[in-house]
Amino acid sequence: MMKPERRTIALVTGAGSPTGIGFAVAKALGHAGHRIAITSMTARIEDRARELTAQGIDAVGFAADLTDPARVSDLIAQVGDVEVLVNNAGMASLGVLDPTGPLEDMATATWAGTMERNLTTAFYVTRACLRGMKTRRSGRIVNVASTTGPVTGIAFDAAYGAAKAGMLGLTRALCLEVARHGITVNAVAPGWIATGSQPEADARAGIATPIGRSGTPDEVASCVAYLCSAGASYLTGQLIVIDGGNSVVEDKSQ
Repeated sequence: MMKPERRTIALVTGAGSPTGIGFAVAKALGHAGHRIAITSMTARIEDRARELTAQGIDAVGFAADLTDPARVSDLIAQVGDVEVLVNNAGMASLGVLDPTGPLEDMATATWAGTMERNLTTAFYVTRACLRGMKTRRSGRIVNVASTTGPVTGIAFDAAYGAAKAGMLGLTRALCLEVARHGITVNAVAPGWIATGSQPEADARAGIATPIGRSGTPDEVASCVAYLCSAGASYLTGQLIVIDGGNSVVEDKSQ
């Protein structure tokens, strides 16, 4: 992987878990030569920053509630000129998944909270970074979506699927807005990934993929790091599916 010619700042949201995709992305970008800023909801992000620093990566962690647009503005002011942004925050808060069930029984607060955490946070953070990227005429934005929503569907999980499908819509619309400013915007869609919070049912589903296992956070991170690299300068508006071939299986009986 090409290292940046200068020490660009890469911001990765949702990197508090030591076994999650966000932290794996931060490591990959740090080893590629970027200065790293990472966020999570709690002060545990400081532990992740120390782990990165121990690996020789220039890293700093910020505890931030990204559902608060004022806090997001303060965060970007603290971080500085973000040239690489990975919107990974979402899925769960501190490892606690949203309740699922029939749409007619879904509480309004559940729908709104799922949308806010999985989609609106990406809007807030991206909006706060865009003016600087446009001024510099350089930027990489990668949105971590999911196969659920943009590619496939899961019954009784409509809010999450809708939010992640929205991440793809955001990606495609924004890429057209900013392409002439030297900014690329892409999304990745992980399938079954063996994070520390992966439920047992999801682990079983991973075994049923064509490759025969769940993916790893590092495998997702390597794809994200490429999309953030100089070599991906002509790749924008795309959804890269990282699911071990699961979404292309037509005959599920075999």
